[in-house]
Amino acid sequence: MNVFDIIAAALGLVCVFLAGRGNKYNFHVRYLYLAVLFLLFRERNLLAFLMLQPVSLVINAVGHYRWTHPKEDETSSDKAGELKVSTLSTVGRIITVATVFVATAVWGMLLDRFFPVDPHPYLDSCLTILMLVAQTLNALKKWDCWVAWLVVNIVQLALHLIVGNICMSVVSALYLANSIVSIRQWIAKYRRNA
Repeated sequence: MNVFDIIAAALGLVCVFLAGRGNKYNFHVRYLYLAVLFLLFRERNLLAFLMLQPVSLVINAVGHYRWTHPKEDETSSDKAGELKVSTLSTVGRIITVATVFVATAVWGMLLDRFFPVDPHPYLDSCLTILMLVAQTLNALKKWDCWVAWLVVNIVQLALHLIVGNICMSVVSALYLANSIVSIRQWIAKYRRNA
């Protein structure tokens, strides 16, 4: 582990903790987190992950704006001037799941073709797409984002345990615990505002 690893892990944990509590300052921490990840991925020549950082930056900026500038009928009853927690419709869920499958297939084929050293291009693709979906749903303050994060955290924890990466296993376990607490809190907030 180097300094970037430690800083990225700390910022990531703070960011998801704040997001799980519905705290709008999670976006400020995420800007720093994305900058550190960019440097980390550039240093390690992880080009596929590096290319996703601008996408994550845009999602973060949109989320930051949406959480702090809700429309009149979207304002939280808990915090004036903040976006209330909502949920995807059934059609929205079907579209989201279909998008994950299609995007995973496309991204997996691209990884397999252009980065043939990746031993699990479709698993990596699925996790990457799920992370982007979770970030987007979080930016829209949909409690469904925590379902995606649960899946991502469980798979990442298993992968880190399998390869013996103890430090990242601990970080993934903390992310998983936060996801479990957060989904319960966000559903409760959704019910209060429904």
